[in-house]
Amino acid sequence: MDERAKMQANAGPRLRLIVESFARLAGQPLAPSPALLWDAPRAVLAHGTEDPPLFFYGNQLVLELFAMTAVQFIGLPSYQSAEPDAREERARMFERLETDDIVTGYGGVRIAADGTRFRIENAIIWNLVDEAGTRHGQAATFTDWIPV
Repeated sequence: MDERAKMQANAGPRLRLIVESFARLAGQPLAPSPALLWDAPRAVLAHGTEDPPLFFYGNQLVLELFAMTAVQFIGLPSYQSAEPDAREERARMFERLETDDIVTGYGGVRIAADGTRFRIENAIIWNLVDEAGTRHGQAATFTDWIPV
C-alpha cells in the first residue's frame, strides 16, 4: 500500500470532513474533492480528539516537511510536532478554537523527524465538526513556511 493509500485508509470518512468543515467554516474550498488533498499545493494535516490528540492525516507535503512516512506520522501525538518552547503558544491557539471554530494567521516553529526546524506562517486551524455538530478533531493548512 502506498503512502497516499495508507493516509486515506486511516482517515476514512474524516477525510471528507476535513474538506467539508473547512468549506463551511472558511467560506471557501480547501480542495475540489477529498481525494485531491494528497497532491494539494498546501500542507493539510489533522488530528483526532484523543488525549493527547493523535495525527490521523497528513498529505504528501506534510510528510515531506516533517520528514516522515505515513506509518511514522499516523498516531503521532500532535503536540510533538512543536518544539517544547512553542507548545504554550499552540495551547492558546487551541483555546481560541473552543469558541471560534476557526483561527487564521497562526504561526509557529515545527520540528521534523530529522531534527530540522521550520516556521509555519499564516496557517488556518479549524475544528472538524460534522453536520450534527459533533467534533472529530482539528485540522490545519498552510502554504507558507521557512527553514529556521
